[in-house]
Amino acid sequence: MSRVTVYQSNFSSGEIDPLFLGRIDLEQYRKGLEEAKNVIVLPQGGFERRPGTRFMLDLTSHLGSGITATQGIRLIPFEFSTTQSFMLVFVKNSTSSSNNVRMFVFASKVQITGINGGSDPYLEVSMGDIDLSKLNFTQSADTLVLVHEDMSPISIVRGGNNQTWTAATIALTIPKHAFTLGKAEISGNVTPSATSGSITLTSAGSSFTTAHVDQFFTRDDGFGRVRIVEFVSSSEVIGVVEVPFLNTTAIADTAHHIETGYEDAFSTSRGFPRSATFHEGRLFFGGSKSLPNTLFGSKVNDFFNFKQSQALDDDALKANLSSDRVNAITNVFAARDLQIFTTGGEFFVQQTEITPITPTNLTVKSATKNGSKEGIRPVQTSDATLFIDRNGGGLREFLYNDAQLNYNANNVSFLASHLIKTPLKMAMRQSTDTDEGDLLLITNGEDGTMACFSILRPVNVVAGSEFVTDGSFIDVGVDVTDIYTVVTRTVNSATKHYLELFDSQRTTDCNLQYFSGASSPDQSLPGSTSVSSLSHLEAKTVKVLRDGFVLLDKTVSSGAITIDVTPSSFVEVGLDYTVEVKTLPSEPNLSTGPVQSRKRRIMEVTPILKSTQNVNINGFDVHFRTLSDTLGTTISSFSGRKRIGPLLGFSETAQITFSQSQPLFMTVLSVEYKLSTAAN
Repeated sequence: MSRVTVYQSNFSSGEIDPLFLGRIDLEQYRKGLEEAKNVIVLPQGGFERRPGTRFMLDLTSHLGSGITATQGIRLIPFEFSTTQSFMLVFVKNSTSSSNNVRMFVFASKVQITGINGGSDPYLEVSMGDIDLSKLNFTQSADTLVLVHEDMSPISIVRGGNNQTWTAATIALTIPKHAFTLGKAEISGNVTPSATSGSITLTSAGSSFTTAHVDQFFTRDDGFGRVRIVEFVSSSEVIGVVEVPFLNTTAIADTAHHIETGYEDAFSTSRGFPRSATFHEGRLFFGGSKSLPNTLFGSKVNDFFNFKQSQALDDDALKANLSSDRVNAITNVFAARDLQIFTTGGEFFVQQTEITPITPTNLTVKSATKNGSKEGIRPVQTSDATLFIDRNGGGLREFLYNDAQLNYNANNVSFLASHLIKTPLKMAMRQSTDTDEGDLLLITNGEDGTMACFSILRPVNVVAGSEFVTDGSFIDVGVDVTDIYTVVTRTVNSATKHYLELFDSQRTTDCNLQYFSGASSPDQSLPGSTSVSSLSHLEAKTVKVLRDGFVLLDKTVSSGAITIDVTPSSFVEVGLDYTVEVKTLPSEPNLSTGPVQSRKRRIMEVTPILKSTQNVNINGFDVHFRTLSDTLGTTISSFSGRKRIGPLLGFSETAQITFSQSQPLFMTVLSVEYKLSTAAN
């Protein structure tokens, strides 16, 4: 029999894909976990109980009949500044086009009521019968632009205060496109004023009409082509040369024609833009139903004008993506460069301070060929753009490589791709302090879980864990630091759709707190043992914390529970959620070689804890109360080392499981354990 002390100083690899369980040769294995449920892996290496969720609003009655939550509810952040930011909640109330979507507004964790002085706490928006999950957006200053392939773009504008909001269809100046190219003859010789640039065409036959604007005048032999941009008279039009003329000699009426069939690129029959972003003083649209691989750029500082005119540097622009794959644009994204994500690959439009994007130098470059999933908007981390690949199975990092002068798209979720299961939505909470990382959250349609990735790229930390609740996470959105989520739950045998907010000061889900000065939906501290306003948890078994002390479970009846004594400071009532963290099988190397074939026993476990009130290790509750503590009072937070042992029994894997028996705070920084191995 041999004994060895094993020290796992950090868990910064997070939960590891089961396919890696045999890879004890990997450095990431030594830092990984077999299971990390309802915890967040800290970039410093430890893990902590995830925040509970605060109940914010019941959306069920606002969702129209027959409309699913995934298609009918959408979270979109509205960030005017770091001090003025909002979470907009869109709920599809019906399939009609007239005011069929209700927009709720939240600021600083509080719902804004009295929108535009009305009695309803929402703004009605006309969007038609669209799938809200495919709604794309971009924002500049106080204007949010919403786009969808079946909807004319809409602007959401905040007025002079938080109660003033307007929604309106944007009056776009729409470019033309030849969906069905035709040919029309016109009589009379036509003379160009110049061979290139902006020119005048003069007809001897007085045969020009207003219908020729946005069509093309073309020599039959191909040596000269002009896009007509302005009608002057029946004998004169102004145009921009796209194929130079050989000279300015009059062109015989038998040697020219008008290309016809050009119509609005965006319309009800042809579809509308699928994606949008503001970049370098322009609004860019990416793709539509009929033009899925076409990029449109507005005139500079004239965001809603996409009509090409004189081909000047600030003119509107248009480009098609060329590749050997299907490249329907799913997202356009403003970062270091203009980034274009498609179903078949990733592209970018490069520019510098001295060479901005113009109609004459617009070049779309192919970067990688992974493809991105439609309906999931990329997010920005410190130096890269993160996106879900087209199959929905991997998180990729679109990062510029200075040596290659091109972008790479590495799979950063490779160690934990199993956590991404039919992804629905993705959001990023960027770090707000030097000692924390970014937090990436992905809702999964397959099982209603939420994948959580703690990211700190300077030290190569991408640590995955999984959030599970009594229900299904549908959507997630971030208002600067506040993380909102939409959860579908079964309450009193009925399906409910709740807006909830992750709160680091709470340890239960879908909860309410009761304290002095509480703002809705939280409640004032009750003056008796009766705790009410809990109809959103009717018939549910709930956890109750009274003044920091955990009471016996209660069942909500008629929207209320009764507790032991009148609270003095606060009460929290919510749903419990399971916390379970399991280390990978211990594989230490002895002087005699690896121990994979030997049974082993954990003799003693010593975790390093921080601000912890409750933790269970391999079935044993760690005790934090001392003889001097008064029963029925709050358990003090503990920081330091706790020795647990001896533990009984040999096993094939010798793993340590951290769990919790009570909804209290827990942070584990590292663990040391003594391992005994049996003889072969």
